[in-house]
Amino acid sequence: MALKRLGRLAAAVAVLALGGTAWADPSFWKHEWPETDFSRTSINNWVEIMSGGPPKDGIPALSDPQFIRVGDESRIGDREPVVTVEMPGELPRAYPIRYLTWHEIVNDQVGKTPIAVTFCPLCNSAITFDRRAKGKVLTLGVSGKLRNSDMVMYDRETQSWWQQAIGTGIVGEMTGVTLKALPTWMESWAQFKARHPEGLVMAEPPYNRDYGRNPYVRYDSSARPFLYSGENPPHGVPPLVRVVRVGDRAWPMTRLAEKGKVSEAGITISWQAGQASALDKANIGKSKDVGTIRVKDTSGKDVPHDVLFAFAFHAFWPDGQWMLGK
Repeated sequence: MALKRLGRLAAAVAVLALGGTAWADPSFWKHEWPETDFSRTSINNWVEIMSGGPPKDGIPALSDPQFIRVGDESRIGDREPVVTVEMPGELPRAYPIRYLTWHEIVNDQVGKTPIAVTFCPLCNSAITFDRRAKGKVLTLGVSGKLRNSDMVMYDRETQSWWQQAIGTGIVGEMTGVTLKALPTWMESWAQFKARHPEGLVMAEPPYNRDYGRNPYVRYDSSARPFLYSGENPPHGVPPLVRVVRVGDRAWPMTRLAEKGKVSEAGITISWQAGQASALDKANIGKSKDVGTIRVKDTSGKDVPHDVLFAFAFHAFWPDGQWMLGK
């Protein structure tokens, strides 16, 4: 049912787009974004920006979330994915995807570091950013716009637009500025609990949402991404295969699951079973196993990375290197 709704929305957007050029003209958005400087942008063709359906803040980003101790959490299934944030001198924190699916951004502060934990379901992209840029601490929200099916974020301080997959400003005062990605990762709730029994987990937000349910049923088994008109990945890689991106290189998850561990290009990527897909069955905890990835450098330190769909890597890194092991 969820994929049918996505299909109907895509068709409606396509019909509206064919009706005129307003959708490709930033003047159409100025009533909603009166403080955004559309004269400053890296976008060459405004047709790339599409409505994802909800308006500005229609998907409510969270700020200053509450946390509880790991031992006090009983609602999250062991296989459900969480984003793990480990900062020196601070208790490790888990941000459950069951909440990020519905909110997509969590603005938080860990110690002295202001962070934004982000998740774009349509690209499976989960990246944590340092929220400091150009002397400001930014508060990120969900614009309701998509580009290459990836969430366009915005900051409340300058009303600039940011591309989530690359962490770079694309419209407004912050155009060309790139947020620092932090070395965080997705793993199962059971894996987090086993390592950090005294850690913290984000408490359920005070919103009327069906937390734990995936509204994008079987999305990662579909043949084509939602609202994406770009090229398919090269080398016969299916568009909705997960890849591990480190810089401008991508390792297909299928290769990593087969090998278990791959060491090349100065890093080691390990794969471990036990993490459920966030984009398979309606009940996230009962979804297929996609495994957990850890990426470390030669000294054993965690490396910033992303696990996203192959089409999104190709869209934002068209000249990127595919690490196919051939």
